[in-house]
Amino acid sequence: MSSGPELVIVSGLSGAGRTTVIKALEDVGFYCVDNLPVVLLERFVELFGEETSRLAVVIDVRERGFLDSFPDACDSLRERGTLKELVFLDAADDELAKRFDETRRAHPAEGSSQAGPAEAGGSKLLASIAAERRILAPIAERADLTIDSTGMSVHDLKRFVTRHYTGASRSGRMEVELVSFGFRYGPPEAADLMMDVRFLPNPNFEPDLRDRTGLDPEVSGYVLDDPRTGAFLERFFEFLDFLEPLYEEEGKAYLTIAIGCTGGKHRSVSVVGALERHLLDRKIHVRVTHRDVEK
Repeated sequence: MSSGPELVIVSGLSGAGRTTVIKALEDVGFYCVDNLPVVLLERFVELFGEETSRLAVVIDVRERGFLDSFPDACDSLRERGTLKELVFLDAADDELAKRFDETRRAHPAEGSSQAGPAEAGGSKLLASIAAERRILAPIAERADLTIDSTGMSVHDLKRFVTRHYTGASRSGRMEVELVSFGFRYGPPEAADLMMDVRFLPNPNFEPDLRDRTGLDPEVSGYVLDDPRTGAFLERFFEFLDFLEPLYEEEGKAYLTIAIGCTGGKHRSVSVVGALERHLLDRKIHVRVTHRDVEK
């Protein structure tokens, strides 16, 4: 058994769930690369194996020109004890066709020399799927784990992969990032939940508090001690306590909650502080960013 880095190779049919699998692997600690040329596999392991012991790559039909060299590269990595598992994603043809119809993307095997004309009663898309099966046959034959994603939702597939590589639904709790911001500077680009707290009492109208921030106990006290804030937080905490286990059950690794006020200095910062304390009391890992507090 090799004491060096371990590699998981993810391949399979387009639309069968490769992207979902690689994201799930990333969430459980793998360093992941999508669409790595086969000729760079061994070099990739040498370079990044010094930084992490868990590596994962996606190799698929987009890299047609190098697939002929895959069997030899795969066998070499197995002999060295580096290849932990070759995962192949599959699904029924009609399911794959349905997924492509929904995305309206061109199939990557379209125009392949192996696609040929569509059979009577068939379609150009089904001909492309059949061609991709033929192209990827050498990889499918070597698979250690074949996952048929027919009938599986994205969440089902992610849960399966997480359990397979951790032995549990998750080895830890979901991480929550709390972001305070000012609507004056625009909302954060990426947030799962966003709450506008401009209805709360505003320290900006108090001369003694205006130039301070919600990190100051007097400012946060002014905001949080108001009965309206207490009533809001009671309901908001209840709402988050309901959602958090559902997000974890879904397999979500990170949740970003953005709290906004006008300038991002007083009310949003104070509310984020209260949220942080509440979540920490529930043993949830929390990261805090006060985006606009110094503006």
